[in-house]
Amino acid sequence: MSKPKPKKSAFREWLDSIVFAVVAATLIRWLFLEAYTIPSSSMEKSLLIGDFLFVSKLHYGARTPGTPLQVPLTHQTIWGTNIPSFSTLIQLPMYRLPGFSDVKRNDVVVFNYPGDPDEPFEDPLQGNGGYKAFPVDLRTNFIKRCIGVAGDVIEIKKAVVYVNGKEAEIPPRAQFFYRLESNDLLDDRFFENEDIQAYSAYPADSITTSKYVYQIRTTPQIVDGLKKHSFIKSVTHESPYTSTSTENGLFPVTAKQNLDYWGPVQVPKEGLTIQLDSANVAKYANVIKYFDHNDADKVVIANGKISIDGKAITSYTFKQDYYFMMGDNRYESADSRFWGFVPADHIVGKAVFIWMSIDPNPKSVLNKIRWNRLFRLIH
Repeated sequence: MSKPKPKKSAFREWLDSIVFAVVAATLIRWLFLEAYTIPSSSMEKSLLIGDFLFVSKLHYGARTPGTPLQVPLTHQTIWGTNIPSFSTLIQLPMYRLPGFSDVKRNDVVVFNYPGDPDEPFEDPLQGNGGYKAFPVDLRTNFIKRCIGVAGDVIEIKKAVVYVNGKEAEIPPRAQFFYRLESNDLLDDRFFENEDIQAYSAYPADSITTSKYVYQIRTTPQIVDGLKKHSFIKSVTHESPYTSTSTENGLFPVTAKQNLDYWGPVQVPKEGLTIQLDSANVAKYANVIKYFDHNDADKVVIANGKISIDGKAITSYTFKQDYYFMMGDNRYESADSRFWGFVPADHIVGKAVFIWMSIDPNPKSVLNKIRWNRLFRLIH
């Protein structure tokens, strides 16, 4: 006669439940959905600081873990500390499981920030969160809109994005600068009611009787609403830059350009072969050295030329696809205009919907939760 199994202690049952919950949550986070919080204003007004999102791993396919020695349900550090939550003693090649979609133009995408090789930071606690500090799957998560896919040619003229020579679709909540002329003096309450946070008057223009002129930064959607007011004379798009002005810190560093006049640059594509003249070396040298699965120690960039393993090369064929990402709040976003392309192996997933939204600066306790944003699909 077999003996009955001894009953588990309360502690053992509690421990088993915890282990099961952690394993289940880890699998769901890896294969299906991962929670993400909007930390900055780079995607306003499409996504707001305090929005809590779910990011789908199913759309583009989940990646196999590249850094398996990691505390479960963490990313870079143990919760509430600066202690690394991972070890790089074991690094595995990453593969992407089949998904039911490729990254498309205008998708809102979460990805691992590749890092800017031209940034000086080296200390992981002070650095850029990219390749200098972390392995691919643990680099800092960014969220932007995909403007260009592999092979596309991207150019910006007078703040208008062109993809392959055609005007790109404008996200309805992307923010631009506009010149607003009004018959009436507009106060802070008016701009607050119209959900416009960035505005200023043009003093020289405002001297004219019954003509008040403002510079505002807002969305095409809000501009359409402004034009319905009888006292608004006109709202016209404008650029704070000229075609000859230069802004430092943009990619590639050798180009004389600015946020509103940028490019043209072709996004690298797997199998695409380029000739390595001085212009292409400036655009693609860092991709070749740091992100295209070459041994960075064997890639030397000097005097406008590239050599790999001691051999000078005059052409190069890319080994994976890349993407061009921009924030919808285009004057407050550090994106591909500054640091270049996002490699395919850095793609985390597609942002699909907002499940919670908390206003960090509410007018009252009753306004803490933005109820109108709950369970909103992301477009």
